[in-house]
Amino acid sequence: MSLKIGDAAWRRRERRRKGKEAIWQGLLVLALVMLMGIFIFNVSANLNARNIQSGFGFLLDRAGFEVGESMIEFDSTAQYFKAFLAGLINTIKVSTVSIITATILGVIVALCRLSKHPLLKFIGAAHVEFYRNIPLLVQLLLFYLLITELLPDSFDPIHFGSWALLSKAGLMFAIPNHWVMALLGAIAIGIGVLYFLRRYLLKRWTSLNASIAGFCAGCVIGLLSWLCLGYLLGWSKPEVQRFSIVGGATMSPEFLALWIGLTMFTSAAIAEIFRAGFLAVPKDQWNAAHALGMSTTETISYVIFPQALRLAIPPLASQYMNLTKNSSLAVVVGYPDLVSIGNSTINLNGQALEVIVIIMTVYLTLNLITSVLMNWINAKVTRGTQHG
Repeated sequence: MSLKIGDAAWRRRERRRKGKEAIWQGLLVLALVMLMGIFIFNVSANLNARNIQSGFGFLLDRAGFEVGESMIEFDSTAQYFKAFLAGLINTIKVSTVSIITATILGVIVALCRLSKHPLLKFIGAAHVEFYRNIPLLVQLLLFYLLITELLPDSFDPIHFGSWALLSKAGLMFAIPNHWVMALLGAIAIGIGVLYFLRRYLLKRWTSLNASIAGFCAGCVIGLLSWLCLGYLLGWSKPEVQRFSIVGGATMSPEFLALWIGLTMFTSAAIAEIFRAGFLAVPKDQWNAAHALGMSTTETISYVIFPQALRLAIPPLASQYMNLTKNSSLAVVVGYPDLVSIGNSTINLNGQALEVIVIIMTVYLTLNLITSVLMNWINAKVTRGTQHG
């Protein structure tokens, strides 16, 4: 009987506590809404007093400028919203590619720093100290100057067989004819390999190891499928003609400079994150794995890396979000990302407030998506290591 009375009293206290919290939260939301309303009213009044046009209706107007590099069809007669879409796609493209390459390079550098070989250890430490202690802006300018000043002209490029050309005009490389179809086919095959191989390996390995192995196998098989589809559909290869290079696909010098700069700068921080994760694993885990006859590679793959990854993912999320925000420095090398498109728009129509709101909203959305994905991965990794 006393237990029932105690439970009832506890439930009443919980209801009162939750009621008070709801009231305070409601008051806070109301205060924030009022402050936002006051801000919007003052801004609108000041804009009207100065006869400055406001609103987002300009997005349907003619842009009147060109975008130097776009994955969608765009010209100066297109609308502003299409220009922002082209800049958004460019931002996502360079951020995604840089995240992948920075992570791979960061893991390699972390392993070099932990190596017992003095040369590898020195190279890893030099990489981290050099790229971590020089501002990203300076690095971007350095890489852009190296590409545009030291590489040969486009009429005499560096040849990588008949598959790629490198010059001041950027990197030109071969792609399959009907490359969109080939890319979608390779992605579908890679996802299929990931799904079925992971299901098969779950019977023998932990969820984390099965996922990593499936992902790596999916990437390799997807790449091989891309090459096979290129063989079947034919290749469009870059060729030097009298005044230009035709065929294939092109990575502009602006994209290359931004990609290399973001990769190198972020990989230094990622390397330190993984090194800390490796060192946080107790030495007894290393000794136990070696006592079971596992090689160093097997020890790192099956024992150390899964435990280190559990510690590394939360700070990795911050680095990925920082990389996405740092991509806004593309404007200094002339890469037409979202911020660059925004600057061009402000110079033409003067609606700076609306453009800044668009840019802030896009970066906030991208980073929230990154945070959600990393939290999901962290939950999977944590559950996988616990079950392992």
